[in-house]
Amino acid sequence: MSEDDTGSDAQELGITKSKEYETGEWYAEVVQKAKLANYAPEGMSGFIITRPRGYALWERLQNFLDAKFKATGAQNAYFPLFIPESYLEAEKDIVEGFDPEVAWVTHGGHEELEERLAVRPTSESIIAPYMAQWVRSHRDLPLRLNQWASVVRWEATDTKPFFRTKEFLWQEGHTAHADREGAWEETMTRLDQYESAYQDFLAIPVLRGQKPDHDKFPGADTTTTVEALMPDGKSVQGGTSHYLGTSFAEAFDITFSDEDEADRVAHTTSWGLSWRALGALIMTHSDDQGLVLPPTVAPTQVAIVPIWQEDTKDDVLEYAEEVAEELEEAGVRVELDDRDTRNPGFKFNEHELNGVPVRFEIGPYEVDDEEVTVVHRPDGEETTVDRDDIAETTQEHLDEVYAKLYAAAEENLEGEVREADSRNEILGTIGQHGGYVKAPWCGDEACETEVKDQIAAEIVMVPFEEEDDLHGDDHDETCAICDDDATRTAYFAKSY
Repeated sequence: MSEDDTGSDAQELGITKSKEYETGEWYAEVVQKAKLANYAPEGMSGFIITRPRGYALWERLQNFLDAKFKATGAQNAYFPLFIPESYLEAEKDIVEGFDPEVAWVTHGGHEELEERLAVRPTSESIIAPYMAQWVRSHRDLPLRLNQWASVVRWEATDTKPFFRTKEFLWQEGHTAHADREGAWEETMTRLDQYESAYQDFLAIPVLRGQKPDHDKFPGADTTTTVEALMPDGKSVQGGTSHYLGTSFAEAFDITFSDEDEADRVAHTTSWGLSWRALGALIMTHSDDQGLVLPPTVAPTQVAIVPIWQEDTKDDVLEYAEEVAEELEEAGVRVELDDRDTRNPGFKFNEHELNGVPVRFEIGPYEVDDEEVTVVHRPDGEETTVDRDDIAETTQEHLDEVYAKLYAAAEENLEGEVREADSRNEILGTIGQHGGYVKAPWCGDEACETEVKDQIAAEIVMVPFEEEDDLHGDDHDETCAICDDDATRTAYFAKSY
């Protein structure tokens, strides 16, 4: 090991906290040492600086979802960051729901503004008035808009990079439809796309359902959600899709003339996913060596580390360069790490810390035998493969790494869904194990409050009615908390 591979450099690469025993500190260390984000300057608690490596993850997720949105009729637009107070007040539920979270602008330069401007906490109240202008006839429907933006919600206190920050990046879609059927289909289409983003892109299995009525989006008829379970037993609200009914359309006069020229009120939806998904990604897959990324989202999918002595350097580098060029031509995101100021061991550790899914090791033996040594990031599995058809072989290994990550996350989820039939059983199960606890529920918020007050767990999801055995009259179960008749199954959990 050379002098520059010791001391502070080696310490900088090392993760010193335990994922299992010091989850919060471990997470913060991974985010910073993998160069995903820094904390903002003193005096700006709750804000982060997103570094290029972290922003690259967001861009890849953004591109994945943006393609799905556009393929299903949504068009991107952009609306102002500031929203006049009178616009926000046009929908009373929005005002009441977000009032503690809104940051206000009261001055422009030295002049006090005639009307306060809200820093965007969500955009229904600025987008809906313009949807009202753009919709006149049934021929204008459905109208599907999406914007990629940031929002500010000031109530965040227990902040954590990507999971919960006062400003965060997200997308928010807003649509208008002629009837409930079209709007509900839209709501479920977007929920399907969020489920795909987690399961097909981030390698994270999710549960899907809807929020209880007392926890739905302010002003919404129904809020649907995908929920992801973290290794520490807490749930992450992965993305929400809301059927808003006609409340926003009535508040902002989104009306249209139907085929009979009668005026009708539109049905609207909104749907959003934030960079909380990146927090779930980091928390789910990473380990005590650092960041772990699925190949789908990793900025670098393959790191090639040549290993040479002076008499073999030229041959090894030439061989490694040929492999790298072939992978690039095949569309693989590859980095040839030919730095001569770092030894191979340091490079291995650095690429592991940064979450590169697959490492190729190429030394004189690989050159002589026309082979490549392949190492998987998640578990260190090492194999030797032929140089021929290396691009095709690489894709097989990337797919295998994805499958490993998904299987591990799926095993965690399946083992952490438990059932309970009483209040004490709910409290004891979550207190001891974490995870999700399924319990029969009467639908009364007061029953959730009893649990929340004791262990800070809440109902994160109830299954859709058609998927819930407790919906309807053909059951005789009672609520686990109050013993009244149960009407729904509730999933209790602590959450981020």
